[in-house]
Amino acid sequence: MHDTRLPDPDLHPGFYADVPLKRLLAFVVDSLLIGVITVAVIPFTAFTGLFFLPFLFFLIGLVYRTASLANFSATPGMWLFSIEFRDHRGERMSLPLAFVHTLLFSLWMSMMLPQAVSVILMLTTPRRQGLSDLLLGTAVINRAASR
Repeated sequence: MHDTRLPDPDLHPGFYADVPLKRLLAFVVDSLLIGVITVAVIPFTAFTGLFFLPFLFFLIGLVYRTASLANFSATPGMWLFSIEFRDHRGERMSLPLAFVHTLLFSLWMSMMLPQAVSVILMLTTPRRQGLSDLLLGTAVINRAASR
């Protein structure tokens, strides 16, 4: 698959402890923040944004997640729960990788089966990787364990 320099889950289990729960909580926080930003943007569209609200939410989420991951390797929600993404080399995410990961995440969120597969993978794989993570060679690790 991918040549990986991510922490070994057998030798360093602390990197992956409670990651699925933290990802869920971070997702809730980030979704709420994206919702607040979306509502704040609507007046600047002369309220026409209400006619394409789902697309506006998607677009703001795409920019929010991509920018956060590219700059900090974590979204604000992930930062709150002390987790961050790492690529297959164990390094922080690049802009292209953050964009592709965010696109795949958005795609899986729009379909029930891939999202269910992703959740099952997060609960069963040694590195707690979702579908996008396995495809791209990324993983979410605990920030505290990486210091």
